[in-house]
Amino acid sequence: MNIAVEKPPLAADQQQRKAPLPTLTRRRLALYATGGLSVVAVLVFGGYWFSTGRFLETTDDAYVRADWVALSPRVAGYVAQVEVDDDQAVKAGDVLVRLQNRDYQARRDQAEAGVAEAQAALTAAQASQQVAVERINQQQQAILQAESAVHSAEAERRRSELDMQRYQGLVRDNAATVQRLESANANAIQARAALQSAQARQREQQSQLAMAKAQALLAEAQIKQRSAALASAKARHALADQDTQDTVIRAPIDGVVGQRRVRAGQYVVPGQPLLAVVPLHQTYVVANYKETQLAHMRPGQPVEISIDSFSSQHLRGRVASFSPASGNVFALLPSDNATGNFTKIVQRFPVRILLDQAEGGVQVLPGMSVVTTVDTRGEPADEQ
Repeated sequence: MNIAVEKPPLAADQQQRKAPLPTLTRRRLALYATGGLSVVAVLVFGGYWFSTGRFLETTDDAYVRADWVALSPRVAGYVAQVEVDDDQAVKAGDVLVRLQNRDYQARRDQAEAGVAEAQAALTAAQASQQVAVERINQQQQAILQAESAVHSAEAERRRSELDMQRYQGLVRDNAATVQRLESANANAIQARAALQSAQARQREQQSQLAMAKAQALLAEAQIKQRSAALASAKARHALADQDTQDTVIRAPIDGVVGQRRVRAGQYVVPGQPLLAVVPLHQTYVVANYKETQLAHMRPGQPVEISIDSFSSQHLRGRVASFSPASGNVFALLPSDNATGNFTKIVQRFPVRILLDQAEGGVQVLPGMSVVTTVDTRGEPADEQ
């Protein structure tokens, strides 16, 4: 017996839903999904650009720098000993190179002898001046004595002349003898002679006083001369001592030794490069930004730094300063655009960026290439 079995309507609907969609329908869904994702991506990117991206200025024309010091000798000589090796860390004041100092020590000893000789000559001149001063005092006392003798002789002359005049009157009146008149006359003559002798001694003492003053002036001039000679000798000694000290070359700053070209036994001259000291703890970044990127940059704004050698780590820094001119201005051969075939080129300006404390023990070395991103939303440090 054949019995026709009909499928339930519900089962038929399920089979229709399980049937594959037409190709056109699948393409349309994929297009809608792609469009939706694109719209979302555009919205996300637009939101990021509007809130953050438009304030970020990035350049890969940036490098790590350090104000390293090239050391050169101030005096010529043979290198006695090199105290440091390549890439060795040193502290300020550490001895780096020693030059042979025998000749310079001999010159210093000679200069010391010259100082002692000049000092002795100055002492002798000062003694001569003291002798001249004492002689002046002595002559002044002698002049006082000579003046007293002149006054005494003058008084004796007057007394003798008065006696002679009295005896002349007495002789005319026959009250005295001629012998007494002749004796009074002789006394007057002796008194005049004594006066002239006292006056001569006074002039002699005055002359000796003038000579003593002249000797004092000469001694004073000699003191000035000897003082100048002593100062010159001390200056020569200072130069000789400085040259002796310059045979020892020390590190001016903390850092690491690099470019060591000096070797023991080498003859060096003043100004010849020997080695360099690089202060790795004072590294900074110089980023060359286009002039069109500087409109909103200010000192103190935060900077994100990506070093090519450590691409997985990012450092932080701050904008320190801007160059007063573009790199082309300071170039050895700056370009001259005053020509007929002028082509405008966007210039770049060096921006100095100071690094914050390095994280994770990252060794930042001068010359490394970096990528810097300045957040121009950040307020300068002096305005916060």
